[in-house]
Amino acid sequence: MDGFNYEEMVQEALRSVVREALRSTAVEGLPGAHHFYIAFKTDYPGVQLADYLRDRHPEEMTIVIQHQYWGLEVEEKGFYVTLSFSDSQERIYIPFHALLSFMDPYAKFGLQFTPPSFSEEFEETAKDLPLSDSTDNVITLDQFRKK
Repeated sequence: MDGFNYEEMVQEALRSVVREALRSTAVEGLPGAHHFYIAFKTDYPGVQLADYLRDRHPEEMTIVIQHQYWGLEVEEKGFYVTLSFSDSQERIYIPFHALLSFMDPYAKFGLQFTPPSFSEEFEETAKDLPLSDSTDNVITLDQFRKK
């Protein structure tokens, strides 16, 4: 690579803000009236989502972390959270690279992201993403490889 990829450096720094906000929330809960709107690409490799939710939101989805969320677990590459969808609790996993936006309306704070394109570069990081027990959610990387 010639030079620095400043855009990706900035994107990673912004993702770390979300990571830290979620880590704090996982440990201490949401302070005061803070709440998060998190938009993400549902078709991004590594996203774990119930099939019926993926059918309803084939490209992107926004979740709200406010009153009804459980089991928030934050890892280096993404986070797990259980949310209620039509009276059914669903556990989802969202890689930080799948994020499109993060907003905390109470703080009047928001971030926009440019998810990395699917490429051979992603193949290297994909091996560290968690896989569900169901083979229905397995995504092969062959379709994203450059020919």
